[in-house]
Amino acid sequence: MMRKLLLSLAVFLMAGILVACGDEGSDSEGSSGEDSIKIIAAHNQTDPENPYQKGLLAFKEKAEAESNGKIEVEVHAGTIGTEESELVEKLKTGAADVVLVSPGFMTSTGIDQVDLFAFPYLFDSYDHWENVVTGEVGDKMANIINEESNNDFKLLGYWTAGVRHYYGKKPIKNIDDLQGMTIRTQTSGVVSDFWEEVGTVPTSVAWGELYQALQQDVVDSAENAYPYFVQQDHHQTENGKYITETAHDYTTRFLLINGNKFDKYTEEQQDIIMSAAETSVEAEWKSLHKQEEEYKGIAKEDGAKINQIDRQPFVDIAKPIQDKAAKEIGVEDLLEKIRNAK
Repeated sequence: MMRKLLLSLAVFLMAGILVACGDEGSDSEGSSGEDSIKIIAAHNQTDPENPYQKGLLAFKEKAEAESNGKIEVEVHAGTIGTEESELVEKLKTGAADVVLVSPGFMTSTGIDQVDLFAFPYLFDSYDHWENVVTGEVGDKMANIINEESNNDFKLLGYWTAGVRHYYGKKPIKNIDDLQGMTIRTQTSGVVSDFWEEVGTVPTSVAWGELYQALQQDVVDSAENAYPYFVQQDHHQTENGKYITETAHDYTTRFLLINGNKFDKYTEEQQDIIMSAAETSVEAEWKSLHKQEEEYKGIAKEDGAKINQIDRQPFVDIAKPIQDKAAKEIGVEDLLEKIRNAK
């Protein structure tokens, strides 16, 4: 009887030890899982040499290095959405964690104030642009984005898509040369208002279809920055070979993260993500500036004709459009601060 009792006690103690070991292992795995996160980062450009890709790869490298691999970043170059509206929706639903979008597509979410950064001739140099986005106005806009979206969107940094210029079937020497020309650009909002005011007809064409539209005379012209339209060979089409450096937009792009998800990360993870974002901003700016000169040179080598123009008449048309739009969306004070930041 005693022997049976001792045997039962031994079995009981051994089971307790095994359960304890099993529990300890489960806690360890759970802790490890909580310390590791995966971030899906996406932009809408498909060219691997695009500055957007350079920036997000810098974000990935920094985040993974500083976290010793506990933060994994998966970068998507147009593979989960070539339209910015898709990326914004994925950010809201959690299908993506970090995305890059333009002011025009942010307004579709109901945050009208961001349209300020889409105003033509808002900036007259990169120094002017950088002073604004890294200063008081940049901070204010970041707060607006976060508050108006109910924390769906948190700004990680300001990127740029370069300086946008006209390119079309003929050179532009003055505003009169634009009269009646169709131009691929936004067909609503302040950008459309500007192009209508200078005499063109804003026309909607999907980015992926623009090469064919220029080649087949569907549209007379378009506007974008050198790294983007030269990478797509638009300058080699019949309606894209004349480039006039209108410099009507020193572009702003928003690097966003889902704010609600960001708030659930540990403080250490948040610090690493913000540090990686700063690195990505520097990398994207550097890549963009380098590529603007590089692709302008490629355009020349390929036979594109480039000319300068007196921009003041365009600026004079843009200013009252800016004033009206700023009043409508309630950013008159920010517009004034931008004008004073030159």
